[in-house]
Amino acid sequence: MTPSPFRLFPERASSMAAPVDHLFLFLCLLTFCISLGVAVCLIYFALRYRRKDALSKGAPIEGSLTLELTWSTIPMLIFVLIFYWGAKLYVALATPPQDALQVYVVAKQWMWKFQHLGGQTEMGELHIPIGRDIKLTLATEDVIHSFFVPAFRIKTDIVPGRYRTVWFRALRPGAYHLFCAEFCGTNHSGMLGAIIALPEAEYQNWLQGGKTTGSSAAEGEKLFAQLGCNTCHLSERQGRAPVLFGLYGKPVPLRDGRTVIADDSYLRESILVPAAKIVAGFEPIMPSFTGLLREEQVLLLLAYIQSLGGEQPAPAATHPELELR
Repeated sequence: MTPSPFRLFPERASSMAAPVDHLFLFLCLLTFCISLGVAVCLIYFALRYRRKDALSKGAPIEGSLTLELTWSTIPMLIFVLIFYWGAKLYVALATPPQDALQVYVVAKQWMWKFQHLGGQTEMGELHIPIGRDIKLTLATEDVIHSFFVPAFRIKTDIVPGRYRTVWFRALRPGAYHLFCAEFCGTNHSGMLGAIIALPEAEYQNWLQGGKTTGSSAAEGEKLFAQLGCNTCHLSERQGRAPVLFGLYGKPVPLRDGRTVIADDSYLRESILVPAAKIVAGFEPIMPSFTGLLREEQVLLLLAYIQSLGGEQPAPAATHPELELR
C-alpha cells in the first residue's frame, strides 16, 4: 500500500509506536488547549476591563483562596499524570524482555555493523523476524552516534566506552529506515541503514543462507584461547582469575566490599580496564586490552562468556538519552 503524501508521522511498525504517539499527541493537544485558553482569557480581559476614560480607576480586588487552590491543584494533577504516563512508557522502552532475540550493533564512521549470535554479520542492514522481541546491544568504535528508527519510535545515543540497549518488536514485514541522529562527522548524513522485518519462515531461510563462520560464542571461544585467557580463567577455582562458568548475570563481590552484576558493561570494563574493579580474593594481574581489541572482538568474548551459563541480567532503565519521539 502506497503511503499517503499527507502522512503526519511515520507509519507505526512496532509494538511501542502507538503508545509513544498517544503520549506525544496528548502533550500536543494539552499544549494547544492551554495556549488557546490563555489567549481567549487575555483577549477577554483586555476588552472587558479596558480603561474607558482617563478618570476611571480600577476597583480593588480581594484574593480568592478557592481560585488559588484551583489554579494550583489542576496543573499539579496534570503534571503528575504526565510524569506517571511518561515514566511508565520510559521503563517499558528501556526494559528489554528477558527472552528477546539478541543482536550486537557496532557503530563506526560512517556505517552500522550487526552481529547475530548465530554468527551472521551484516553491514548497513539488519534482518529480523516480525512478532518477536529484538534486543540490540549497541557500542561505538569512535564518536557518539545515535540509533534512530522512526517507524519503531526508538532513538538512543551510543556513547564511547559504554553499552546501550534498546528493544523493539516489528509488527509487519517491510524495510524501515535507520538513521544516525547525532552529528558524527563529515559523512554523517550518509550513515544510513535499514531494518528489514521478515515473516518467521523467510527469516529462517535468510539465516540459513547468511554468511557465517560459526556462532558468535564459538568465535569468541577461539579468540579467548588465542589471547591466552584460558591459562588464568580455569574451569575450577585453582586458577589465578575468577571462574567464568555460570558468571553471566550473577553478583560479583569486589575487593572494596561492593557487589556488582556481571552484565555486558561490567564484563567489557573488566576486559579493557581490568584494574577498575578487582574481584575479591584475586590479585590485579590481568593485562589491559585497551587498544588491542576492536569492539566486535569484545562482543565475541561477551557472547562466549554468556554461553558459559548464568542468568540474564535484569534490565534497568539506565538510558537517559532515550528519547520518546
